[in-house]
Amino acid sequence: MSIQVKFFASLRETIGISETQVTSVSTAGDVWDSATNNSERPINVLVAVNLEYAQFDSLINDGDEVAFFPPVTGG
Repeated sequence: MSIQVKFFASLRETIGISETQVTSVSTAGDVWDSATNNSERPINVLVAVNLEYAQFDSLINDGDEVAFFPPVTGG
């Protein structure tokens, strides 16, 4: 199983990488834990699986892309 992981905006800066790959995961939360070496999840982090909003307990399939990003505001 290979999952593409992307971090955006301040998460990219905090974690220090913009992209990585992980294996042997079941949920988006597992992806976060594996990609960040079990770093604490910042409050209000948004998750997308294959460009659709998801939750940390969303199931992940081989070949999926999982993205993490801070809340988006506009004006």
